[in-house]
Amino acid sequence: MFSRLFPRQVDNAYQGYALAIWLLVPLVLVKLLMGFNVSGFNPWVDNRHIAQSVDGIPLDTYGVETASIVMFLFAAWGVALLTLSLLGVVVLIRYRAMIPLMYLLLSIEQFGRKAIATISPIVRPEQADGLSAAALINWTLMAALVVGFMLSLAEPARRMRESTAGADHAA
Repeated sequence: MFSRLFPRQVDNAYQGYALAIWLLVPLVLVKLLMGFNVSGFNPWVDNRHIAQSVDGIPLDTYGVETASIVMFLFAAWGVALLTLSLLGVVVLIRYRAMIPLMYLLLSIEQFGRKAIATISPIVRPEQADGLSAAALINWTLMAALVVGFMLSLAEPARRMRESTAGADHAA
């Protein structure tokens, strides 16, 4: 397992299930889009609007200084997410042996934010009913990351048969 997570050689020799590659593509694209929009680099999308509507941050109830600090931190997280997502693109194109590690890194970011939100929740003037759009997206991403990570570490049955057949011939 650790040899798949931390391969000796970083190349395109991926050994997990192909479905994990195909699952990573939309995950990286979604994270890339999130990072691009949240960082404020997208000229057609206002990251302040995203913070207020999608993430439910009540910026209008904060003072000007506090709101600007919150937006700076929001945009800084967006830049970090954009950078991590660009690494994911490189992994998908050139270094597929790192796919399990990419799943791990994306999972640490995703689950880490969820843990921080649980430990230190955003105080809101009124509690909204149900899950927000951001919560639904994040729960879906978390589930997909877990499934993809397990698929990337698992050895396909075809490879297992080939490796045991090779061992039988050697004996």
